[in-house]
Amino acid sequence: MAPFLDASQEWLGACQCENFRTMSNSVPPIRPDSESRQSELPEPLDLAPNWRKENPMRKLVLTMSMSLDGFVSGPGNDIQWVFSGDQEAIAWKVENLWNASLIIMGSRSFRDMAPFWPTSTLVFAPPMNQLPKAVFSRQGPAVLETAAKGLRDARSQAGDTQAGQLQPGAESWAEAYVANGDLADEITRLKAKDGKPILALGGATFARSLIAHDLVDEYMLMVYPIVLGKGLPIFSDLPAPRPLKLVGSKAFPLGSMAQIYRPA
Repeated sequence: MAPFLDASQEWLGACQCENFRTMSNSVPPIRPDSESRQSELPEPLDLAPNWRKENPMRKLVLTMSMSLDGFVSGPGNDIQWVFSGDQEAIAWKVENLWNASLIIMGSRSFRDMAPFWPTSTLVFAPPMNQLPKAVFSRQGPAVLETAAKGLRDARSQAGDTQAGQLQPGAESWAEAYVANGDLADEITRLKAKDGKPILALGGATFARSLIAHDLVDEYMLMVYPIVLGKGLPIFSDLPAPRPLKLVGSKAFPLGSMAQIYRPA
């Protein structure tokens, strides 16, 4: 499997993940009793109980993992520091994925994710496969060929191993909405539809575009207890400082902290 994202990549479901092999060693597989997850997982942060009353559109949440000094990866795209093995943090990230109604991403992230998740047995796989998706790409519908090829390959190998079998919802990757128009216009159309929040996963280039165009309604940042000194930022394209307000936070046993901000 190729690295997860490009030279300016980050993660996936709340913890940028540059390399799926590394992720496989850090994230547990699906448990047989996953049906009972609602009673076992930590509660996601319910930060907008009145959002729909105050806003006619669903919100766009950008979720990223970063160092204490604001980088989503270190020199050489290093993100080993993300894989703390904090099971409570992982469970919280999974539950927040389920709290979305749509996952959006850039084309490079899509091309790396689409062949991987349909046969994955990691705990992130059910929401990543079963939730609707939108990919932002100037290629148009041709970007979906990556997903279609992945499904064909998986079907041809079905029965060889459990890991090679398609998971529920795998077809959703080939059915993703392709947004190839103006970024702001496409986001406005997606926000106008009913449902729970839109969750933007990456990559970092896509995240910077959303931030620069002021399209993010909420930042869900998983901050890790490490200072990198240099690396890849996502707020570097701002034309001017942008005030934010902290609306929620949650600390985890191994030192990471979820911090949720909205525009002030």
